[in-house]
Formats: sequence, C-alpha cells, structure tokens
Amino acid sequence: MPATRVNDIDMYYEEHGDPNAEPLLLIMGFTGNAGAWAPQIPALAERYRVIAFDNRGAGRTTQPDGPYTIPQMADDAAGLLDALGVGPAHIMGASMGGMIAQEFALRHPQRVRTLTLMCTTPGGPKSFGYAEMAERSGELDEIPDLSQMLTPERMQEGALAMFTPAFLAAPGAGFQAMIMSSIMHPSTLAGVKGQMAAVLKHDTFARLPQIVAPTLVIAGSDDTLVDARNSPLLAERIPNAELRMFEGLRHGFTAERPDLVNPVLLEFLSKPLIDRRAARCEGVVAGLLRRLRRSDHARSREASA
Repeated sequence: MPATRVNDIDMYYEEHGDPNAEPLLLIMGFTGNAGAWAPQIPALAERYRVIAFDNRGAGRTTQPDGPYTIPQMADDAAGLLDALGVGPAHIMGASMGGMIAQEFALRHPQRVRTLTLMCTTPGGPKSFGYAEMAERSGELDEIPDLSQMLTPERMQEGALAMFTPAFLAAPGAGFQAMIMSSIMHPSTLAGVKGQMAAVLKHDTFARLPQIVAPTLVIAGSDDTLVDARNSPLLAERIPNAELRMFEGLRHGFTAERPDLVNPVLLEFLSKPLIDRRAARCEGVVAGLLRRLRRSDHARSREASA
C-alpha cells in the first residue's frame, strides 16, 4: 500500500501511466477515495502520469478528528506532489475535490498547468444551493453513528442524486469498481464530519478572478447534489474558463458516461500551450478594455455633474 507522510497525516496514493509523462493530480470529493476515479484513470493514464490519492479523512489516508478546512486539504495535495518530487501538474477535482482544486490554484498558482473543475461550487452565500448544503451539514453533525447515514432510504436518495434510473438499472464496470473501493476503504465518522466542516466553510467566490490557470468547468445539467448552476457561475468568474454541461446527467456524470466525459477531458488537457497563452492574452486585453470603458463612463458622469 503506497503511502507517504504529508503534513500531519499518512496519505495513501497510487500512480498510473508513464512516470515520465506530464503529471495529472486527481482530487476526489466528499468521503470518496482514489478508487472513485476508476472510470477515468485508464483513459487518462494512456497519456499522463496520473496520481490519485485519498484525501484527509477518507479511505486509506489518516482520518483525524476535525474540523478540516479546504485550504488545509489543498496544502495536503501540494505536499503529496512535494513528496513525489513532482513539479507543475494538471489539477483535476470533482465535487469537494473541485473545491480543493480551486484553493490549490489560488494558493499554489505556479504549480498548476491546467485546472479542471467537475460538479463543484465556489461555496459561500453567493453560490447556488448554499442554504441546502448548510442544512445537510447541520443534520450530519447531529448523527452519532455512521449507520444512520446508511439506511436504505438515505442510500436510495443518494443514488438517485448521483445517477439516472436508467444507469442504476445497468451500471458499468467502472461504477462497480468505485463501489467496491468505498466498501473496502470506508470513511470514519470523524472523517465524514471533518470533511463536511471543510465543505461548509469553503468560499472562493470573491477570489476566483485571481485564478490564472487555463480552466475547464464541467457538470451534469441535472445535478442537484451540488447545484448545477454553480458551474456556469464558476466559468463566469474564472478568467477565460471553458464550460461544458452534460445534458440530462447528475452529480455522478463522470462515472455514468465516461465515454462522453473522458474525450472532453483529454481534448482540454492536450491543447497546445500557445493556444492557452493566446486565450489568456485575449482575456487580459478584454479586462483592460472593460476597465477603460468604466473609467470613461465615470469621467463622463463627473463632467456632466
């Protein structure tokens, strides 16, 4: 079982693909572990050095008492790259992992080749579904035992929030690998509560324009677990971000339709650097023009006053 010391925890990780290829760090969401990337890893590992890991409070990584914070977990991810001797990497995060990826890009911008945000949110009161998330957090905080989270009713509700009924009737092999990994390497109550505390306090809304990495934002259009409207919001706030919504899919869209999602990921990751620099320059110029127009408008108002 590969593990390394990162900050105050022992972190489980695994690597796939050519060790000399460009590194790609995969950051999974709430209570998920590296096995949840099973539908993506084979396709991504054909071109990249893929590094997947279990977050603080999940799977085979230490699950200390919380609360945790998203910045703390972003620094854990950066610490893993340090331990592996990895320089700038492509950063990809899903759900809570997308929150961590946002903080990673803000705290360690020089280490980000590209940023991919999946089914995630900027958090805070200006995000969609924030009140509902706070309510779920309050309910979870009152649970004394994980068995209360695993009732048949809760599990059915969770499954339908993740996947369409058609998919649940005939799930694929990647999905089965995800489920087996979560059963074999479960979270503890301390890990669940620690991660939920981090999710609740996450808020990058005001800082998103500071992200400089080329960014792709993707989600299922029917996601209600993390309100799908947050993805257009992220793409609007992050300079030059690309947005791709997958019609009719829910929070678990990456596992349900890897045949659609993986080609989009690979296309984005492989765009030539010159194309990214050109897009960034266009964004800078557009921002300058907007500021100039606002200044001209303000001067005109002062002159007419």
